[in-house]
Amino acid sequence: MFLIGMTINRPWRPDQWLPTLVAMAPMLRELDKDPELGLLGYELTIGARGPTLVQYWSSLEKLYAYASKSDAEHRPAWAKFNRRAAKAKGAVGVWHETYAVDKHESVYVETPRMGLAKATEHVEVVRNSARERIAVT
Repeated sequence: MFLIGMTINRPWRPDQWLPTLVAMAPMLRELDKDPELGLLGYELTIGARGPTLVQYWSSLEKLYAYASKSDAEHRPAWAKFNRRAAKAKGAVGVWHETYAVDKHESVYVETPRMGLAKATEHVEVVRNSARERIAVT
């Protein structure tokens, strides 16, 4: 699981944060077109300081491979961000968190497909105890 987001530190500087915001769309299109790259699915949320993208990957290796792939959208977008950030320090921030998950439980009650169920598969709950369900995954 990979969380990535940006913080809009100076809202009056859209020349700095808007290019960062729109840079993710080409990467997601590229990842959607080629499932072999490893992205299983994602959810976008918008918070008070900016967007957060929750991504589900098939493996850490595929995430790292995409991030360093020389002919992919990520590398030039990262280089452009660094050039812009050097000119206007602190206007916009980026962050990410990476998690290697070996067990998980996702429960969705009366909700549309989202999160892991949307990225992978939806399985009906057959045990009553969360402790029992996580033990078998």
